[in-house]
Amino acid sequence: MSEWFTVDRIDRDTFVISEYKHWEETHCYLLCGTERAVLIDTGLGVGSIRDVVDSLTDLPVTVATTHAHWDHIGGHRYFERIAVHEAEVGWLTGKFPLPPEAVKRNLTCRPCDFPADFSPDDYHIFQGTPQIVLRDGDCLSLGDRTLNVIHTPGHSPGHCCFYEPERNYLYSGDLIYQGCLDAFYPSTDPWLFWRSVRRLLPLKISRVLPGHHRLSVPVDLIGRVERAFQDLAREGNLKHGGGVFQYEDFQIHI
Repeated sequence: MSEWFTVDRIDRDTFVISEYKHWEETHCYLLCGTERAVLIDTGLGVGSIRDVVDSLTDLPVTVATTHAHWDHIGGHRYFERIAVHEAEVGWLTGKFPLPPEAVKRNLTCRPCDFPADFSPDDYHIFQGTPQIVLRDGDCLSLGDRTLNVIHTPGHSPGHCCFYEPERNYLYSGDLIYQGCLDAFYPSTDPWLFWRSVRRLLPLKISRVLPGHHRLSVPVDLIGRVERAFQDLAREGNLKHGGGVFQYEDFQIHI
């Protein structure tokens, strides 16, 4: 198995596959049920995440995409069954919003010990046709486990969080994590980002499982991020070009 990835066990049948050697520190989550498995995101595409998944389960795997940014779809090419929100189907089928050169600059903008068999010059953004089109309120069944799809646009038009009601897990993608929350790209919407965070507040959540950086995210981070957006809106700063706003353990870039 590639040394590029780090695997940790969340519980008896839930794993996190991380890329800590890269500055993005991406996390992908493998959920194993009685009938099938779901892999939430596939990371950068630097190494073969399929080899890691195959070492953990022999169940049929569906990839559930939080959003179709390059650092979350890099390993999609290793899988046959891919789900993405309807708003970002086009991003996978030829209309990705960044040119390859910009993606390669992001990939290599900080020093990184890439695997010996990886060449950034050969890096490609995944393009393909998803087999499942997600919509708000959909459910993905693993047999004994269910994932609820929550459409949470703002960071991207089709961003989704996945909520597991039996365990009260929230797989938050790039909506909630301890780091810089990005709502400054042309394809982002700071007001929708705030509304999406508000949608999470009524949920009973025992654990937040983020798309990047620290895994031990306090659940109260959701409320604190929501209040930060509320303050930015009240102060007239919730608009593109506002800059980076620093809080105790996260930032908001708009």
